[in-house]
Amino acid sequence: MSLPQTLIQYSVEEYLSFEREAEERHEYLDGQIYAMAGESPEHGAVCMNLSRIISTRLLDTPCQAFAKDMKVRSGFMPKPGHRMKGLFSYPDLVVVCGELKFHDARRDVLVNPRVIVEVLSPTTEAFDRGEKWERYQTCLPELSDYLLVSQTKALIDHFYRATDDGWRYALVNNIEADLVIASIDCRLHLADVYDRVTFPPEEIHEPDVEEREGRES
Repeated sequence: MSLPQTLIQYSVEEYLSFEREAEERHEYLDGQIYAMAGESPEHGAVCMNLSRIISTRLLDTPCQAFAKDMKVRSGFMPKPGHRMKGLFSYPDLVVVCGELKFHDARRDVLVNPRVIVEVLSPTTEAFDRGEKWERYQTCLPELSDYLLVSQTKALIDHFYRATDDGWRYALVNNIEADLVIASIDCRLHLADVYDRVTFPPEEIHEPDVEEREGRES
């Protein structure tokens, strides 16, 4: 997550008024407005692949997918006035099943996502794994799956809600493997998720002088 636009505190109403007129996207966290950074070609390719795969899988089902420009509110409905507590974010992909429920009559802020997918980047990974994930799992009662997708290697972290309402975790890191999102009956083949994505070469650690001498002695 980037640095806030200013140190001024904004209410939810002020943020939404500002954001609905802005040319660029901004997220909101407890009174602060954060500009969203641009994306790499790899990030864009992974997002496009996921959008295509998941939206196709959802044809003729009660679920539908939204990409990038749909906001999600993580928190309780703010009371009228100048309430500042809450998170408004732009997931890379969000799936809703059944009726679409919105924050207000403008219908641009969802409050009932079933699945959220975030493609990680160096500037957002800590926030996606930390504060954002904490808000998602505690403030979105209809959320069943949260996926964190790497753009630098074939790796997806999958958090999913179990039958006891607790959260479970699975890691898929084989390009030939599949990841199943059972709540929407969707299977992701990692080779398809990373189609046309070129990963950076893995760093090879060259031993320093002391390490070489230690091995030779």
